Amino acid sequence: MAVFTAYNDEQIIEFLKKQAPHAEIHVDDETAAKHTANGNAESSINGHILAYVAVGDKEDIRGVLKTAQKFHLPVVPQTADTSTVIGADGINGGIILSVARLNHIKEINKDDSLAVVEPGVINQDLDKAAREQGMFYAPDPASKPMSAIGGNVSTNAGGLSGVRYGATKDSVLGLKVMLTDGQEIKLGGRTFKQAYGYDLTQLLVGSEGTLGIVTEITVKLFPIPIGKTITGIAFFDDMAKLAEGVKAIRNSGLYPSMLEALDGKTVQALDKYEQTHYAQSEASSLLIFSIDSASDLKLTAAKQILAEKGAWQVQITDDPEKAKALTKLRQDMLPAVFSNAKYYIMEDMAVPLSKLAEMVQYINQVGRELNVDIYTAGHAGDGNLHPSLLWNDQPTPPERVIEATRRLFRKTLALGGTISGEHAVGTSKNQWTNEELGDRVDVLQHQIKNLFDPMGILNPKRKIN
Repeated sequence: MAVFTAYNDEQIIEFLKKQAPHAEIHVDDETAAKHTANGNAESSINGHILAYVAVGDKEDIRGVLKTAQKFHLPVVPQTADTSTVIGADGINGGIILSVARLNHIKEINKDDSLAVVEPGVINQDLDKAAREQGMFYAPDPASKPMSAIGGNVSTNAGGLSGVRYGATKDSVLGLKVMLTDGQEIKLGGRTFKQAYGYDLTQLLVGSEGTLGIVTEITVKLFPIPIGKTITGIAFFDDMAKLAEGVKAIRNSGLYPSMLEALDGKTVQALDKYEQTHYAQSEASSLLIFSIDSASDLKLTAAKQILAEKGAWQVQITDDPEKAKALTKLRQDMLPAVFSNAKYYIMEDMAVPLSKLAEMVQYINQVGRELNVDIYTAGHAGDGNLHPSLLWNDQPTPPERVIEATRRLFRKTLALGGTISGEHAVGTSKNQWTNEELGDRVDVLQHQIKNLFDPMGILNPKRKIN
């Protein structure tokens, strides 16, 4: 069928260049191809984007949005391009709007315990700058060295410290956001409390670029804790017993800053990867934990709790270098696991803390029933699990892997959990909106989207379908 377009691509690009005069615009070149599909979610997309636009300022953002509205083009907001759920990959014929160049730390205010940053600031860079002033930025996703604050806000990223400090949303005080009509709005502010009006700040956190373009972020900073931090590892016979240990530590008043769990298969993969000898069996499980401002009383209490819950081979240290070595076990978990197969999916789900052991047992059951190689780790302190499903057959997930994931999602929901704890939804899970949220809330989600983005140009089909 013939399609009679009003403008060709060259005319649209010419208009775009005039509207975004300070942007770096890449069309059908290596840079555009590199950012079109990041490889973390899928290796390629059909067709190609119209342009990759690395904006230099707010005027450029406004110009991209004006172009997109005029020509009815999809816009994919992108910062460091580390999404694992096809949340920032290119859309055929669309524009990738990158804010990676907007990477300035505008303010670190120790007296107000906050920082003001542009969206392209790398998480680790902000934390490092804050620590130079005796403060720190708490959210620490595994992608901390490479992910940007803007992307962390868009996905409500979590991390190892979530058990003590929460996810990204718990550190966001205020935002500036560019709407599709080019107006910039200010949400929240610089106060730790704010009860006026509807909380649009938190609405935008986790919205995955579907409601507006974040241009500035105000976040909480925390003072570096006084005293020593103890870090330790402990083994349990299985994940069920580990879950009991985690529950006891959480309810003890020790206020751990990290509680990470690795199942036996994952520990075996680590042993192979690092030439260590921690694993006892596929069932035995490893807990990695930290407690800030630790006293001798806290140290004694931690040891006692672990012993009462059947932990063995317990190692606890307050030496920073030894602590790094223990924490490295968690940081090396992914490359260790992924080295066991050509292809993989790492999933992200969270269940109530009391259901953690049941969920892990079900994951193992599904792996056996469907003959799927599954390795499970997670942020045990907040019930967030990351089962990794591996295979070698073909680049795309075989049916048994898809069915295993489907079963894990449904079990998670049946236990009162969520199928996206911290990695967001993207395109990978947007078909599950109705199943997780229900009919009426599903409709409300779309009504909110339509209110902010009536033409549907911002990251369409991501977050909700």
